[in-house]
Amino acid sequence: MDIIEAMRAFVRVVDAGGFAAAAREQGVTRSQLNKQVARLEEHLGAQLLRRSTRSVTPTDTGRSFYDRAQTVLTEVDSAVASARNQQDTPVGNLRLNAPMSFGTRHLGAVLGEYMTAYPDVHIEVVLNDRFVDPIEEGFDLSIRISEPRSQTSLISREISRTDRVLCAAPGYLERFGEPQLPADLSAHRCLHYGYQETGLRWRLKGPGGPESVPVNCALWSNNGDLLRAAACAGQGVALLPTFIVDEALRLGELKQVLPDYRLAPLALQAIYPRHRHLSAKVRCFVALLEDRFGSMSNWTGSP
Repeated sequence: MDIIEAMRAFVRVVDAGGFAAAAREQGVTRSQLNKQVARLEEHLGAQLLRRSTRSVTPTDTGRSFYDRAQTVLTEVDSAVASARNQQDTPVGNLRLNAPMSFGTRHLGAVLGEYMTAYPDVHIEVVLNDRFVDPIEEGFDLSIRISEPRSQTSLISREISRTDRVLCAAPGYLERFGEPQLPADLSAHRCLHYGYQETGLRWRLKGPGGPESVPVNCALWSNNGDLLRAAACAGQGVALLPTFIVDEALRLGELKQVLPDYRLAPLALQAIYPRHRHLSAKVRCFVALLEDRFGSMSNWTGSP
């Protein structure tokens, strides 16, 4: 027996003054309502209604139960309406995780726009460059810039892509020479991003196909901005995403080397738990990411 629906049937009968009137108002049969109320009385072990050929009136127990049932049903309806509203309008707490460089360079403007549009959402942002499982660490959404990974328990929505380029400061290249082939990198100081599945190797693709190059690692870091700064200071050759080095390349602080050789682009992804119902707060934030970054020109300077 559905106790909530049985309580609704009882309240409707009392409000309408009888089974026939309640059945007409609800568009159901009189026997349906009668069965629901009878099962409710059996479940409670108490008579709730006095039935006669002319009228139906609540007993003393029925009157007391009616008052409490109304309160319960009001709370149930309020809870259902609130849950449905949260699926339509972003409210509540939103926990986000994002890479450090992307977060400090690009996420602030997005957060400002989101907070203006949805002031009832309270946001917590954690920036780091390691792989984060949003389920294990309690995040509603994780923004990642990486090669795509398959996760059966997670949804990964690609927003856009960014290229990776080899680059170094002009002063460094004047002192040590400019590499002409990937094999030349073994004689250079390399500035290496730590969270790569290839380890201390750079897998480049050029005119002759893919090549795997061992890295002479002068500096290892898990932060792209630190590596960019080291490259601009003339400390070696870096392999970094264009969204981190585009400005330095335009200003001449860095120069692209081996322009015919690149790695596969990285994907900007929104990653969240695989739920049947995606909350409005996450859905609207992902839509905003797609609107702002769906075109690479919005954040990498590349078409």
